Amino acid sequence: MEELKQVIVIRKDIGMGVGKTVAQGAHASLMSYLETAKKHGDIADGWIRAGEKKIVLKVEGEEALKKLQKAFEYKKIPCALVTDAGLTQLPAGTFTALGIGPWKGSEIDAFTSGLKLL
Repeated sequence: MEELKQVIVIRKDIGMGVGKTVAQGAHASLMSYLETAKKHGDIADGWIRAGEKKIVLKVEGEEALKKLQKAFEYKKIPCALVTDAGLTQLPAGTFTALGIGPWKGSEIDAFTSGLKLL
C-alpha cells in the first residue's frame, strides 16, 4: 500500500504566536482526520496503524489557503479548513490552517510539493 500521510498547512502572514499556531494546526489535524474517517475509514485506520505521519507546511495569504482547499475538494481528497473563533489573537472568521488527509502521499504531494516546511 502507498504511504499515507496527513499535511497541515498554516498561514504565516497573520502573526499567530507559537501557541496559537500549534492550536490551529491541532484543529486542522483533528478535523481533517475526522473527515477521512467518516468517508474512508480504511484509510484513516491504515494511517493510525502506520504511525500517523504528519507534515506541516506554510503559506502566505488567505487566497493561497483557499486555493489549496478547492483543489483537494475537487480531487475528493478529505480536507478541513480552520476558521478562528476570534477569542484571542485574530478576528472571528480568519482562515488559519488547512488539514489534508490522511491520504495517499503522492496525491497530496501533487498540490503541496512546492510549499516550504513551517
